[in-house]
Amino acid sequence: MKDITLRNGMKLPWIGLGTWQITDRTLMREIIAGAAANGYRLIDTAAAYSNEIAIAKAIEAEGISRKDIILSDKVWNSSRGFSEVQNACRRSLKKLKTDYFDLYMVHWPASVKLHQDWREINAETWRGMEQLYQDGIVRAIGVCNFKRHHLEELEKTAKIMPFVNQIELHPGFEQKEIVNYCKSREIAVEGSSPLGNGQILSNPQLSEIANEYGKSTAQICLRWIIQKGAAAIPKTQSTERLRANMDVFDFELSEEYMKAIDDIPYCGGIGIDPDEVTEFG
Repeated sequence: MKDITLRNGMKLPWIGLGTWQITDRTLMREIIAGAAANGYRLIDTAAAYSNEIAIAKAIEAEGISRKDIILSDKVWNSSRGFSEVQNACRRSLKKLKTDYFDLYMVHWPASVKLHQDWREINAETWRGMEQLYQDGIVRAIGVCNFKRHHLEELEKTAKIMPFVNQIELHPGFEQKEIVNYCKSREIAVEGSSPLGNGQILSNPQLSEIANEYGKSTAQICLRWIIQKGAAAIPKTQSTERLRANMDVFDFELSEEYMKAIDDIPYCGGIGIDPDEVTEFG
């Protein structure tokens, strides 16, 4: 399986394991074991998921070597700022029983609705991220849910622009503006919630395309994201779907079908606008 190559040469898999909402330690061990057996190398978590310790215990119990996996974590909004983000990273490293993260990201930009000084907050937080990268504690730094104007403002003060932007991305929510902007700046895109909130799996147009290829609707969604040049971080609590989510490299969607999926109107998603939310401040 080919990887995405970041600007600094680090390799990022096209498909990673999302762990949002998985907190039960027994289930986590089953999922991590199943992921390892099916070729997953990227494990995506966040301080806000409250499962870092569960992931560490699962990795240890399964005897998975640290060098064989890519660990991705995110700093939560309560730890914004130069020193705060570095302290938060070290707390997460301790919970995950590792000396470094392969990818460490800012989970959300400072909300415009909550912070008049959102530009300064993001800049100071990013300065702390740059320090973590320069100190070799993380191999790559990135952001999540940043829109174009967030990145444009960050570019005014950043010494190192993000290597990755993880955003909600799925059929019906193409996010063309930010995806194209990231490509123009060599910022890799990761699609979080690549299956939306599940409603798109019953979309009749996607179902028809899935039947044409002998694949599931979920596999069509993941393949569409990959052919858009983005990675995908699906989450599942089923070992069967773990296998299916990785089985998307033996076919290619035609230009006609890619265009048809591009044109699908909004049909369900997480629906959180980084500029509009107030509960995450």
